[in-house]
Amino acid sequence: MVTYKTIFSGHLDFGTERSFEQVLKMYNHRYENYYRKSILLEQEDVFDEEKLCLDIPRFIVQATNKEWNNTVNLLTYVAQYAIAGNFRAWKLENGKCLDSVFIEPEGDKAAIQQFLQGRNLIKEDGKEDEANKALSRAIEKFERHAFAYERRGFVNYRLGNYKDAIYDYTKSIDICQNNAEPYLGRAYSYRKQENIQAAIADLGMACKKSIPHQPLYWQARRMKGELHLQLKEYEKAAFEFKMFTNRAFDKGNPNFARRKQVFALYGKALIGAGEYKQAIDMFNSSLAIEDKGQEKAPEASEPFLYRGIARKKAGQKGFVKDWKEASQLGSKEAKELLAAR
Repeated sequence: MVTYKTIFSGHLDFGTERSFEQVLKMYNHRYENYYRKSILLEQEDVFDEEKLCLDIPRFIVQATNKEWNNTVNLLTYVAQYAIAGNFRAWKLENGKCLDSVFIEPEGDKAAIQQFLQGRNLIKEDGKEDEANKALSRAIEKFERHAFAYERRGFVNYRLGNYKDAIYDYTKSIDICQNNAEPYLGRAYSYRKQENIQAAIADLGMACKKSIPHQPLYWQARRMKGELHLQLKEYEKAAFEFKMFTNRAFDKGNPNFARRKQVFALYGKALIGAGEYKQAIDMFNSSLAIEDKGQEKAPEASEPFLYRGIARKKAGQKGFVKDWKEASQLGSKEAKELLAAR
């Protein structure tokens, strides 16, 4: 019988004891009678009676297609009785993601509707204040709405209200510690406040609470590398960039558009760590990627400038040619290096 690696992670809040008890009964009934126990999640392992929620930090298990489909269907059914939260699940074979699902409440409860409205308004330019109000109403309807706090934190971050953003992200984490998004958001806010160590700590948690099949995981690793580089912690930065550059991203993955940037940053970190020959390879890789579609790509002169520096330190030829190219592209530092040689 063919089995697959499956991963489940998520949190669903049911709000009241009555709703929680109803969900428990329905879950057990379907588990016993409808799916005949062919479910991957045992009730006693996933339901928290004290917090009135279904909570799975991360659950990894080999499963058949039938067990996967049954479990996803049951979670989808249960989610319609929740007031907040979401669930993610992945089915993998030999490291390749064959299927993934995202499940969340979509009922007519006020907390759900206000949350969805606020989240949708975030996508519209100039609607930040309206989004903030809608998300605040969702929190008023259900004060433990971790996901509304997280989205409101993002709105405050975008508005430049970093102190308020940190408050919202922290509230979200306090309510649901296993959601990666508020750690990443708070890290961005700490970075804006130049609290680099706090940002690095949160990025580590974002990686811990996500998996490599999520774009967020690599976004956190890239940013963590940038901050280590800023602190001149070159070996730590190189480790993060190595992880990123070894990953093959699909074109639809937002991290695909950051490859040129990260190869160049990796080269800089390697120069700082004294690994000059390897640094040259990284600048070669950065230069081989077309600028089109690449976000935060380095200045055109930069890879030539630093490849020249790495070549000179490695005792290789070609550094003068690199600096001349960088100089022609507008690098003042390259001009100074040429004049000083």
